[in-house]
Amino acid sequence: MSTDPDMILLEAEEAMQKSTDYLKSELRGIRTGRATPAMVEFVKVDYYGSMQDLKNLAAISVPEPTQLLIKPFDQGAVAAIKTAIEQSGLGLNPMVEVKQIRLNVPPLSADRRAQMAARCKKLGEESKVAIRNVRRDANKHADGLAKTLPEDEVKQLKEEIQELIKKFEDEVDKLVEAKSKEVQTV
Repeated sequence: MSTDPDMILLEAEEAMQKSTDYLKSELRGIRTGRATPAMVEFVKVDYYGSMQDLKNLAAISVPEPTQLLIKPFDQGAVAAIKTAIEQSGLGLNPMVEVKQIRLNVPPLSADRRAQMAARCKKLGEESKVAIRNVRRDANKHADGLAKTLPEDEVKQLKEEIQELIKKFEDEVDKLVEAKSKEVQTV
């Protein structure tokens, strides 16, 4: 962080935005009753010794509302993709069909829906912790400016940092609430 109040605010806002963007991508991967490519896009596949996201190794489509079709770009990756999906903890059973993998997405049980909703809340809390850490760092830098800036300007900067955190925490709450509701509806 820099020593200019505007830069401190800007850097804090960028870091908070990154945390919120990360939460959005994580929430997209949480299973609901419908099949969506986002469920498996970020499954890590051991591809010739390096870990790759599934979306980099295959085309993922939704032929039916409860089914995903994964067509690897390299046919040699089919077994590795199947293993990665089985080990991902998504509760999906991949079926290999020669050069592609089909995933049937079963309806979620009430217990599984509750688990998914709890996971949404956990991800939201982790995001809030990251945002609060950014606030802590920004406030620390603001305190460092106390030697060169008037006290009221430092106080104003801290108030603006607090407004930022409220804005981003509200956004996190809305994202988590929306995803939880999506998971809970049958």
